[in-house]
Amino acid sequence: MTSKVPAGVPTDSSQQGSTSSRIIVADVGGTYARLGWIDANGDNEIHDYRRYACAEHADLASILRDYGTGTPCHGAVVAIAGVLEGDRLINSNLPWSVSVEQTRVGAGLAWVQLINDFEAVANAVPTLSPDTLSSLTPSTMAATTSPALVIGPGTGLGAAVWIEGQPPRVLPTEVGQASLAAGNALEMEIVRRLLKDRPYLHNEHVLSGPGLMNLYRCLCELRDTAPVHADAGALVAAAASDPLARETLETFCGWLGSVVGDLAIIFGARVVYLAGGVTAHIPQFLHDGRFLQRYLNKGVMTEQLERVPVWRVEHGQLGLAGAVAWYRQNRKSRPAR
Repeated sequence: MTSKVPAGVPTDSSQQGSTSSRIIVADVGGTYARLGWIDANGDNEIHDYRRYACAEHADLASILRDYGTGTPCHGAVVAIAGVLEGDRLINSNLPWSVSVEQTRVGAGLAWVQLINDFEAVANAVPTLSPDTLSSLTPSTMAATTSPALVIGPGTGLGAAVWIEGQPPRVLPTEVGQASLAAGNALEMEIVRRLLKDRPYLHNEHVLSGPGLMNLYRCLCELRDTAPVHADAGALVAAAASDPLARETLETFCGWLGSVVGDLAIIFGARVVYLAGGVTAHIPQFLHDGRFLQRYLNKGVMTEQLERVPVWRVEHGQLGLAGAVAWYRQNRKSRPAR
């Protein structure tokens, strides 16, 4: 998704004398939208955090409009999954279509800027504090912090690459839509079965919240067992006592480790940050060794990956922090005309 600053994004000088210097920052996923506001001329503190269930609202504009009721805001930076093509967002996980201009008008804002959700998350990397990071690898030191791969399973599978510089650059990706590769006999059988019902199998068909349930149902079929869990929350909760639920999570984490290792090699990453809504609920499975084993199982590249640390990020407002960082980096200062 493009991150070019639109003509409507105000400069520092254009904020002077405006009716409101409040800017909405939002992180919109397939399930929830998280919103707050910042002072355009102040610090990075996020005020009045709220969470909305996307399916309960007619469109993105109605969420922004509801949030702004009683709290007039000038514009909005929205971190959202997908690719922006002109005025339209291409996304398969949202409950509604998104037009930038229709959203702006419907929300009653002077301007709206959409950025890729993981572009936002990557922009937040420099702001991460040590107490939000938990190591998934023996190595916790890297020769350099750039390029940094940021990846995470949620409603989909997002990823971006952060590259240091003045200003830093972010490469958004659509890794979730890339083909899913099997790395062992079990995964090959899962892929074979899943391909019976579709012509193309992408990463997030397994490595996401909904994908976790696809994986579970496929394993139930392989083990000749009827599924008993209706959603990912129930599956995770049952993992301590249900062997098939536990196998699902173990398979998921190993497979995720393999994909993360592939991407670290492809992008030449020197550090990896694992985020996303799913990872926050399964830390014990990510840390049990399967993720690390598959992350490092890359033949001649294993030695290189041993020097690339992977951090699990524990930060409830990472997307919002990234939207704030994007706004600060892209707001231009120039004299008023």
